[in-house]
Amino acid sequence: MTRKGSYAKGVAKREEILTTALDVVATVGYSATTVRELADAVGLTQNGLLYYFGSKEQLFVEIIRRRDRVDGETYATEVTDDIGVGHARFVRHNAEVSGLVQLSVGLSAEATSPSHPAHEFFAERFEALRREGADVVRTFQERGDMPSHLDPEKLVTVLMALSDGLQLQWLYKPGIDMAEHFLYLWELLQQLGLKDVSGAQRSARPEAPHSA
Repeated sequence: MTRKGSYAKGVAKREEILTTALDVVATVGYSATTVRELADAVGLTQNGLLYYFGSKEQLFVEIIRRRDRVDGETYATEVTDDIGVGHARFVRHNAEVSGLVQLSVGLSAEATSPSHPAHEFFAERFEALRREGADVVRTFQERGDMPSHLDPEKLVTVLMALSDGLQLQWLYKPGIDMAEHFLYLWELLQQLGLKDVSGAQRSARPEAPHSA
């Protein structure tokens, strides 16, 4: 086999591993997923599996990276969306893949130490999510669908903290409806943000009649 053919075969096998790993982790969870289990699922030895990624930590990083790519293509906020409603669709999807939520929450917590192999990945991931989310907010502001006085970076940082916190609580108490709670706060933020910096009312909702 030529070098080009061998490289293409390696890329294809790596893609197969990541596709399979997404399904396995989503089903059994981060803590219960072993390298041996993933290796068996794709017909490799443990060493053969890690050959494509270098380490167990990097393997799980690449699983998250693949998950982000798939979810980004599927649940990207459209310009016709309400940001909160659009994000709630993604949150509802997360409730269907508890193992991947466990992976993201668990590994990101472990990686807070600068010495952790996945620390740089998560630092860059959070920065990219803040940047991309703020760009979406600015687009809505320029279109007149969101108040111009809102700080895009701060708003997105708060919404990310809400999503991450809800996921952690949900892992402890699966009965929590993450999407419902996200939308509850989003509606409160909308009500608070309906006034511009001068206090002018932007809502079309009529005021309650004053008593005589």
